[in-house]
Amino acid sequence: MRLKPPQVFVLVVVGVLAVYFLFSSLFRGDKAAQAKAGPEPAPSVQVQTIPESVREVRVTLRGRTEAARSVSVRSETSGVVAATPTPEGAAVRQGQILCRLAVDARQAALDQARANLRSRQLQHQASAELAAKGYRSQTQVLESQAALDGAQAATRGAEIALAQVNIRAPFAGVFDRREAEVGSYLAPGQPCGTLIELNPLVVYGDVAETEAGRLKIGAPATARLVSGEMLNGRVRYVARDADPATRTYRVEVTVANPSLAFRSGLSAEVKIGVGASRAHLAPLSSLVLDAAGRQGVRYVLPDQRVAFAPVTVLEETPEGVWVSGLSGAVRLITVGQSYVAEGQRVRVAAR
Repeated sequence: MRLKPPQVFVLVVVGVLAVYFLFSSLFRGDKAAQAKAGPEPAPSVQVQTIPESVREVRVTLRGRTEAARSVSVRSETSGVVAATPTPEGAAVRQGQILCRLAVDARQAALDQARANLRSRQLQHQASAELAAKGYRSQTQVLESQAALDGAQAATRGAEIALAQVNIRAPFAGVFDRREAEVGSYLAPGQPCGTLIELNPLVVYGDVAETEAGRLKIGAPATARLVSGEMLNGRVRYVARDADPATRTYRVEVTVANPSLAFRSGLSAEVKIGVGASRAHLAPLSSLVLDAAGRQGVRYVLPDQRVAFAPVTVLEETPEGVWVSGLSGAVRLITVGQSYVAEGQRVRVAAR
């Protein structure tokens, strides 16, 4: 039997009403069950009580050792190298001969200058005696004095020329590299070798622009070499002009090296003290980011609600990270910190 349109309309309306009442009863049943079951339990977290400490704040950087001074020792005169008494790599004292040039005619020139000086001395003495008796004018005495002064200057020049055949160390250090051998001809300005100063030893590195302003000349520092040795020193230099490529600033630390046991070019981890500050030692895993992208930690207040505090990492250690930005002892969330929000009530589970 075919249904007429009014009958179809009535059936559709009845079906819609039936479905509506069916779902309404189901929703009322769910709400009643939820009301009977009570509110949803607070999330569970684990906390660790972190006390406040006074911590020496240090800036850490990667560095490398280098000589305090490195000089190419050059000849002041010309000549053939006659001897190289100092071997490469030897520790030398100030004034020690590194290379010796042949004397050639320098000794003869000095002997001649000294003989001329003695002659001028005798002439001036005789002139002065004759002037005292009235047989010489004052002008003649002054001429003989001038000749004597010239002879003295010539003698001094000959002595210097002879002394310049010995190329000496300008300071105590290590004769690191010889660049002239016996028989080599050196013109003025050509090198005998390279002298480096290893005591004190310099450890240099670069710091970011955010850290450079915290460093002070004379600040205490430690350097751990790749071999494990620890060196103590102080900051001697902090650059005022940044490297244009890296935007970092060069820092130099001087450390004692009296036995010359430590070489130039060794890698080192440098830690420089910048003062004491209140800090907390927190597990590295407890650091989180808030909605604004700030790095910090979440902790539990006395009323069991979650709070967030932005922190600054001062130093990373094997035990955790030292951070600033907290006050007093805090119950730091160490498990579950990423799944709770500020102001949310939580349950503290036993560890």
